[in-house]
Amino acid sequence: MKPREVLAMCREKEVKAVDLRFTDFLGAWQHFTIPVAKLEEDTFSDGLGFDGSSIRGWQAINESDMLLVPEPNTAFVDPFASIPTLVMICMVQDPITREDYSRDPRNIARKAANYLKSTGIADTCFIGPEAEFFVFDDVRFDQNAHEGYFHLDSIEAEWNRGRAEGPNLGYKLRHKEGYFPCPPSDQLMDLRTEMMQTMIQCGIDVEAQHHEVATAGQCEIDMRFQELVRMADQMCLYKYIVRNVSRRHGRTATFMPKPLYGDNGSGMHTHLSLWKAGQPLFAGTGYAGLSDMALHAIGGILRHAPALLAISNPTTNSYKRLVPGYEAPVNLAYSQRNRSASCRIPMYSANPKTKRIEFRCPDPTCNPYLAFAAILMAAIDGIQNKTHPGEPLDRDIYDMPPEELKNVPKAPASLDEACDALERDCDFLLRGDVFTDDVIATWLKWKREKEIDPMRLRPHPYEFCLYFDA
Repeated sequence: MKPREVLAMCREKEVKAVDLRFTDFLGAWQHFTIPVAKLEEDTFSDGLGFDGSSIRGWQAINESDMLLVPEPNTAFVDPFASIPTLVMICMVQDPITREDYSRDPRNIARKAANYLKSTGIADTCFIGPEAEFFVFDDVRFDQNAHEGYFHLDSIEAEWNRGRAEGPNLGYKLRHKEGYFPCPPSDQLMDLRTEMMQTMIQCGIDVEAQHHEVATAGQCEIDMRFQELVRMADQMCLYKYIVRNVSRRHGRTATFMPKPLYGDNGSGMHTHLSLWKAGQPLFAGTGYAGLSDMALHAIGGILRHAPALLAISNPTTNSYKRLVPGYEAPVNLAYSQRNRSASCRIPMYSANPKTKRIEFRCPDPTCNPYLAFAAILMAAIDGIQNKTHPGEPLDRDIYDMPPEELKNVPKAPASLDEACDALERDCDFLLRGDVFTDDVIATWLKWKREKEIDPMRLRPHPYEFCLYFDA
């Protein structure tokens, strides 16, 4: 879509306001709104100014002025605004040099896609994330000097089997038994369908929606794979739609990886394939029908996985999901069909166009631009260095005896451990100036000072259960 087509769209849809959005360093959508009369063709080249010092992890106060430059091909009409509003995702630039901002996550994703082309390996990276989330009916939490707690509730949660609901109609989902039951056990089917239809209305190609494994409203909506930057754009829109449809119905959605103790957490299994001149490059005659390139890509991802997780699993809560026993990929191995491996090769079809690899570690709290870019950079490194992934592991990893399991590399056990791995192993991200030393340093500083240390300093409610009478 060209700027003049966006202006024509505004007239056709009787748009009154234009919402300009961008993604902050940690992955949250930010925005401001202008009257539609202020959107002109020159806006798409001149941009609009804003204060970059107020955005997490960005500019210092003495260098705060920045520009947002709208991307016309991202335009859509906001399905939640009461006044007709057009939304566009923007690039972030320095107003003096007009260079793309190095800490803008979308710019990093664009650079990763361009770096892939420059290597000659491929011209397109397709990404297909499976982002899971919970929909709750009530949530309360707080943390201060003298108390810390959270309380979650869901009409379909197992713990409400005995609650006086006037009347309680039963049909509560048992822990780990939420995958694919029909209504009335699945009480969120209509809500997910509304989410799905809203996504389609906004231009997202949706393949399916369903209840997920956990009790208390765990869901998934699957999007068809797209080129890397476009999929990161869509992932932001996906979360926006899930949250706002839930809110419209008096519910709340969270992409937190592990909100419930004792049940499955929410991941974002990420499918990746490389193409060149319209042809898939991951199909071959090797293990699981893979090409040598695909196996080397797996080798790169597994080799750099501890560092990758500091970006793809970027919260302290992420590592409460990555524990044995909850279908989480704790062990860094690969396999066809086996979902207990961190890299899986889906075997649904023999069509070469469907051949891909699935990295199962990421979760949906990640910044999709940074996560997809980092995974691609690890895959490229593996291809360039012909990194062999080792032998596949086609057994159920969780049933392996300890003497065998100890030889399988493990994912980091904490965000602190993953950040240390990233600090040691970041050269593969710096190639082509995709990530920069400044981006890595800023990311690590934020995670350590704003998340890891504050968590380390606070008493945990369960510590009172363990130690109050010690």
